Amino acid sequence: MSSLCTGLVALFFLGMGLFGLVAPRALIRPFGIELSVPEARAEVRAVYGGFGVAVSALLTWAVFSGSGDLRSGVVLTVAVSLAGMAFGRLVARAVERPSAFYPSWFYFWVEAVGAVVLVGCA
Repeated sequence: MSSLCTGLVALFFLGMGLFGLVAPRALIRPFGIELSVPEARAEVRAVYGGFGVAVSALLTWAVFSGSGDLRSGVVLTVAVSLAGMAFGRLVARAVERPSAFYPSWFYFWVEAVGAVVLVGCA
C-alpha cells in the first residue's frame, strides 16, 4: 500500500513537472502571473518543471528501491516539503485573503493531503 501511495504522489509531481516544462504560461496563469519574458518562463520551467520531474524520479526510485532508512528519508523529505508549501498557503490566507477556492485553497488541500499520505507511507 505504501508503494501505491508514494507512486500516486510521484505521478502528481510528474504531471506538474511536465506541464511546467511544456507550458509554463498555462501552469501559472490561474495565479494571475504573466510570464512576458523568457527569464520568467525559464524560472517556471526550473522550479515547477525541473523540480517536479526530479521529485517524481526520486519518489519513483523510493517505490522500487525496497524498504530502508534511505527510502523512508526520501518519502519523509518530500512530505515535509509539501507540508511547508501548504503552510505557506495558510500564511498567505492570513495575510492576503485569496478570494476563491481555486487555485490557492485547491493546492493547499493537494499539498496537505499529499503530505499526510506520504507520512503514512514513510
